[in-house]
Amino acid sequence: MENNDTDRSVTEDDVGKEVVYGEDTVGRIVDVRHGTAYVDPDPGIVETISAKLGWADASDEEGAYPLQEETVARVTDDAVRLRTDL
Repeated sequence: MENNDTDRSVTEDDVGKEVVYGEDTVGRIVDVRHGTAYVDPDPGIVETISAKLGWADASDEEGAYPLQEETVARVTDDAVRLRTDL
């Protein structure tokens, strides 16, 4: 099977993919607007991960959090994988 990992930015094609930090799924991409992906966080997300990603207080009206492009390590067929060295 071909490995389709890429370092590309998150696009509208990635809506619905899981967002993964290390081995933990922290949410799901729910929208991409003006080049910014928005994540609906998993209710069980660890607070330290939330703080590292800048999600502590920033939220839009739908409860989704913007995903900063520099936090993305790679995009795969199944998930958006975040950098763990934040």
